[in-house]
Amino acid sequence: MNRVILMGRLTRDPEVRYSQGERTMAIARYTLAVDRRGRRNQDSTEPTADFINCVSFDKTGEFAEKYFRQGMRVLVSGRIQTGSYINKDGIKVYTFEVIVDEQEFADSKNLTSGGSQVPRPEPSGAMGDGFMNIPDGIDDPDLPFN
Repeated sequence: MNRVILMGRLTRDPEVRYSQGERTMAIARYTLAVDRRGRRNQDSTEPTADFINCVSFDKTGEFAEKYFRQGMRVLVSGRIQTGSYINKDGIKVYTFEVIVDEQEFADSKNLTSGGSQVPRPEPSGAMGDGFMNIPDGIDDPDLPFN
């Protein structure tokens, strides 16, 4: 089974092109910086990351073009595809990318708006089970059931 799930930050805005032919299709390419857990760079205390190339086709490509921006944290799932080619110097170059089936935001709208981090308030009515009481009449667009 070839299945991968990644969460990381976009290193730049997606690069989108459209295929030619009878039915045009969006092809979005972007790179995710995915932190390596538990591994630290030997020279500093900064965590290291892997930079994973991702490709989204058709509707997912259009979604990436419309909504994804540099610095956003996103969650993608798909399959790994490898390949190779001979470059102009005659050297074989190996490629690795994730062909995206599904993608979504990993942060709330408030955390990603304007590219700046907005601190999330601590839940004041938190119960022991990790949930908080939401009073009636609250109209919050970030709540999925409103």
